[in-house]
Amino acid sequence: MADDSVFKKYGQQLGLVGTWYSGQEHRVRLGIDGLLLLVVIGEGKLIIPVDFTVRRPDPAELGRPCRDKLTWLQVMLERTWEALRRRRLSLPAALVVADSWFGDSKLMAQVAARQEGTLLVEGKSRYVFALPDGQRVTGQELLARADWPWRDSPQVSGTRYARLTASSPTYGPVTVVIVDEPGQDRYYLLCQATTITAPRLIRAWKRRSAIEHTFRTLKHLLAAEACQVPGEDAYYGHLVVRLMASLVLLYTARVVCKGQVTMEELLFSLKHYWRFLDSELLELHALSWDLRVEAA
Repeated sequence: MADDSVFKKYGQQLGLVGTWYSGQEHRVRLGIDGLLLLVVIGEGKLIIPVDFTVRRPDPAELGRPCRDKLTWLQVMLERTWEALRRRRLSLPAALVVADSWFGDSKLMAQVAARQEGTLLVEGKSRYVFALPDGQRVTGQELLARADWPWRDSPQVSGTRYARLTASSPTYGPVTVVIVDEPGQDRYYLLCQATTITAPRLIRAWKRRSAIEHTFRTLKHLLAAEACQVPGEDAYYGHLVVRLMASLVLLYTARVVCKGQVTMEELLFSLKHYWRFLDSELLELHALSWDLRVEAA
């Protein structure tokens, strides 16, 4: 699963501070754009952050463009997949779940070709599809029509769905799953043509709430808006230290407390004690050395 967020930054403006669109605030604001990749194990009860990166609005090298989110996500997937292969871990094909913003046709093809996996996103109302019988429908029509072959699934209680095979001028052959849940607006999921069952795709999509909650948690723990160090290397050191600490403390607390402590209580304690972190500790060359080039 992948998601991105804008971290507000106050004080001295570093080279990696730029103007980005914030999805949470639905507007453009000044800050630092971060991208997070997480691995979900099993039915979603264990979520492990495996990669975190920060985008530069203005790379140091003359004429070098900043990587966009789609490129960064592909880079993160490739280096994570390669690290797993180096450890000779035999894993099933990846099922990558991301926001609709990441539903670029090239990225879908890259995930299918390089990771032998599937990129699943929520479809948009303006997309156009051609059905096998020759009909052309928009995403809005997919959601509005009631004559689809609806099915109920015991794996997704209280939810009915319709699975369609279609063709898109942008994505090529695709699998479309229209989801109708009680008390919620109808939506549809989109991926390249796949044999993965509709209930499994729906269950994977529902875990997005877990990644969003994890990202919000890590966003507080990273405390990027509170970092006032003057150097860019020190800023990366700040992020690395806090990310490592959040992983260790968060998962250790979950195991030790056996679910008896809420996430809110953990966050309160962590943020309270990390207020006293000495900024001199952030000048860690072992963590931030040469990251200036890698982050561009």
